Amino acid sequence: MDDYKIWIKRAHNSLALAKVEKTDEICYEDLCYNAQQAVEKGLKALLIFFGENISRSLKTHDLFVLLKKLEQYVEVPDEMIDAAVLTEYATGTRYPGDYEEVSEQSYQNAIKAAEYSLDWVSMQICDKCTRKRSKNKQ
Repeated sequence: MDDYKIWIKRAHNSLALAKVEKTDEICYEDLCYNAQQAVEKGLKALLIFFGENISRSLKTHDLFVLLKKLEQYVEVPDEMIDAAVLTEYATGTRYPGDYEEVSEQSYQNAIKAAEYSLDWVSMQICDKCTRKRSKNKQ
């Protein structure tokens, strides 16, 4: 079974990669891809935490699909729905192609969305662990 803690670690690794300094050799599209990956791995960590087997049922990069699945377990805030637009970076801009270049502002927005998402995932896990411990003490 997948361990959610490994997925959380990998989500934070992807966020760190998304935050590397932009140079002429690094494009915003690739940095935004890593931001998307941070969110995807974080959401999959939360699904694993709730007992989902993601290797069978959730082989997707679509953050909207992952959030829809999470609605079975938690209330998903609007900010998370907003963050799901990062899905485009997993598919649409991952490889060279016919699309508009990603701007610095779009990159900054992607980083903020990824940071918010990982904070939200951590809060959900922390909250559920706290509630579980409280029930066990009773």
